[in-house]
Amino acid sequence: MERSTSNLETIAQKIRTNFVAKDVAREKALRLCREVIRNSAMAIRCAHRHEFEESETCVTAAHRLVAEAREAVAQYNDLPHAGFLHDAQKECVEAWTTLALVTGKQVPDPDELGVNDAAYLNGLGEVVGELRRHLLDAIRKGDFSRYEEFLGYMDDIYNVLATMDFPDALTYNLRRNTDVVRGIMERTRSDLTLTVRQMELEQRLQTFMDNPGIVNASS
Repeated sequence: MERSTSNLETIAQKIRTNFVAKDVAREKALRLCREVIRNSAMAIRCAHRHEFEESETCVTAAHRLVAEAREAVAQYNDLPHAGFLHDAQKECVEAWTTLALVTGKQVPDPDELGVNDAAYLNGLGEVVGELRRHLLDAIRKGDFSRYEEFLGYMDDIYNVLATMDFPDALTYNLRRNTDVVRGIMERTRSDLTLTVRQMELEQRLQTFMDNPGIVNASS
């Protein structure tokens, strides 16, 4: 009588073969995701330096690599939802959207970027920090021309995130990211208020230094 486990080794070998193929796909996707993150970081750095052509080159590369990473794991049900792929997609969204807003272009949507909704929303949350950095850099140079525009972008992003009241398992802890966004906005508004008041004080002081007779005449 044939043993009930006589086919077990055949089953095990099939599983090993599947795991080998899956591991190869995972390693390929990991490598691609690391390149996505690297290109996204470079794109943001170039955007802050106003090197917009270089930034666009980097985000275009990141976009292509995201697509390759998703394709590499597409046949495996669990890998497309792995944390490393989510993080890479989030970084790509952050880079693309930062560049778009800094250059006054339309914000891309998830389908354009080939990312899932949770990664898109979390990437938007990261953009708020980059807008704060870009805004403060401009102000330090004495450029207040776009501060209301940038604050408006930050408000728009926060308002979208705040409406996504769904379980963390679906949104990848978006609620926590939204709380961080709110804190960044509060600090940014506080910093701007202090800066504007300081500038007004400096202007009044300069007016007094240039026209001391005005004070004497009024007294």
